[in-house]
Amino acid sequence: MGGGGGTGADGTGADADGRPGEEPGRGGGARPGADGHPTAEQARSGEARPCGGDRPSVGRGDGARPRADGHPAAEPDRPPGLPSGAEPASPSEEPGPEHRSAAGHPAAPDPGPRGTGAGARARAEAAGARTAAPHAGGGPAAGAAHRRRPVVAALMLGMGLAALDGTVVSTAVPQIVGDLGGFSVFSWLFSGYLLAVTVTLPVYGKLSDTFGRKPVLVAGIVLFLAGSLLCAVAWNMASLIAFRVVQGLGGGALQGTIQTIAADLYPLKERPRIVSKLSTVWAVSAVAGPAVGGLLAAWADWRWIFLINLPVGGVALWLISRHLVEPVRDRRPRPRVDWPGALTIFLTGTLLLTALVQGGVAWPWLSAPSLGLLGASAVCAAATVLVERRAAEPIIPGWVWRRRTIAVVNLALGALGLLMVAPTVFLPTYAQSVLGLGPIAAGFVLSVMTLSWPVSAAYSNRLYNRIGFRNTALTGIGAALLVLLAFPLLPYPGEPWQPALIMLLLGAALGFFQLPLLVGVQSTVPWTERGTTTASVLFCRQVGQSVGAALFGALANSVLAARLGGAGDLDSVARALADGSSHDRVRRAVATAVDLVFVGAAAAAALALLALLFAPRRFPVLTEQRPDL
Repeated sequence: MGGGGGTGADGTGADADGRPGEEPGRGGGARPGADGHPTAEQARSGEARPCGGDRPSVGRGDGARPRADGHPAAEPDRPPGLPSGAEPASPSEEPGPEHRSAAGHPAAPDPGPRGTGAGARARAEAAGARTAAPHAGGGPAAGAAHRRRPVVAALMLGMGLAALDGTVVSTAVPQIVGDLGGFSVFSWLFSGYLLAVTVTLPVYGKLSDTFGRKPVLVAGIVLFLAGSLLCAVAWNMASLIAFRVVQGLGGGALQGTIQTIAADLYPLKERPRIVSKLSTVWAVSAVAGPAVGGLLAAWADWRWIFLINLPVGGVALWLISRHLVEPVRDRRPRPRVDWPGALTIFLTGTLLLTALVQGGVAWPWLSAPSLGLLGASAVCAAATVLVERRAAEPIIPGWVWRRRTIAVVNLALGALGLLMVAPTVFLPTYAQSVLGLGPIAAGFVLSVMTLSWPVSAAYSNRLYNRIGFRNTALTGIGAALLVLLAFPLLPYPGEPWQPALIMLLLGAALGFFQLPLLVGVQSTVPWTERGTTTASVLFCRQVGQSVGAALFGALANSVLAARLGGAGDLDSVARALADGSSHDRVRRAVATAVDLVFVGAAAAAALALLALLFAPRRFPVLTEQRPDL
């Protein structure tokens, strides 16, 4: 679509600065005719698919507005992922302006992807009428909010499980190795899980757009619980690693689909509330994971680390199955799933992440295994591009990188994953090795970041409603850059409150960076593309984290080797410090290594800032329909 002051860089309608648009009839949308009824052009534009920003909104409480010919207008399409009884948006709550053509008239209806024609709209409208009818006249706003709570509770439980199982095994490794053996390969208990989560994110994102959010999330929970049960009955280290991969295959569905459903359920101006809740659950679960694992391993048995997932996941599964209602989908021919593309993506991610995770640990970087894995991943990446270009419904569509807004957010959140390695991986070692703190106190130094991050994320909408998504994210990452550069300026050895203050400020800065980008990019795509878009940004963040672990690990080890006059690595030095068998020279070497890692994290923040400068100043926000609040 061309022309018009509301057209963004991606060719879609946008408001003035990437913020939620004005209300229809107040300068942001088309005005009604002189008699108070919509014009014929408006009635025609009302047949466009939802979330496209090219239809007038429907009022609440007095039925649909009549068309120009006097007949009542059809109800708006109901988006997937809404709980039973959800109502469409009222005019005062609908974000985004109306799309217009170059001539200034309402644009012609967008036919949308296959399966979004008139027949699909009619069936979606019928499903919406059936789910909303029992609650007509009975306080729809309160009822919809009440019915949404079980779904939100299920999302928080699922997010907590996915985050907890990424770290819960760490403190139980001695008990697991003592029972099953396999000390030389125990690191794959973590790597296997994270690898499976990462490489499946794009696949689940596409499947959720094709088949709906609910079946993908239910299948992911079932697979995650099956993997948990299998882990609890593992008979050796190899079987436990294999079952952790099964867990990760389910965890990939949990991470991506939960974020997508959260965006489906909440309108743009309210979305920070649910995203901040999920961020809080994720942060608390990830930080509490080692403590929970240690307690269960010490007072019960390490197998309970996995068995505890069953009742919690069972509750989440029941809530989703009972309360998450999606409309009847179009009865078109069976969807074509790009399984060759899914296979090549899985192989590419597996080979690349294995090379990054094991390089410099299991074998040298310039050894035959590392070079072989990197070369094979490059070949598979080229094969993925060829397969995806020929696929009718590719897993990673080309528009993920052709649309400037999505491409920039992918790069920015990839840089976020890179810089997050510094505090999450290296700060605990710094607190124990340099400051002399115990494991619990060292964990607290890191955990203060989880206090400020959700708070700033929850209030970020007040800022991006004023200055837009891009400028809010620029403010956050600019502040994070300064905070990261302040870490090397801390005195040696310093006091524990000093790095804790750095983490508090860093969490506050990143809350203003990540959430506006995630909410903003989700608001630039229709419902049928939101799963793929969400999965793409989460995938880039996970890959960035793996790349950061490899790069910063190599940097820290090289600094230690240079300072201590020989080969060495951060883990062995940290163990020596914990045993009290080292001196001040070693502590200073660790402090220098971690300082340089934080400088590298600041460089990653600078890359994110540079990427955002190429983002469109006005995010092309689409209008959306949502449940009443």
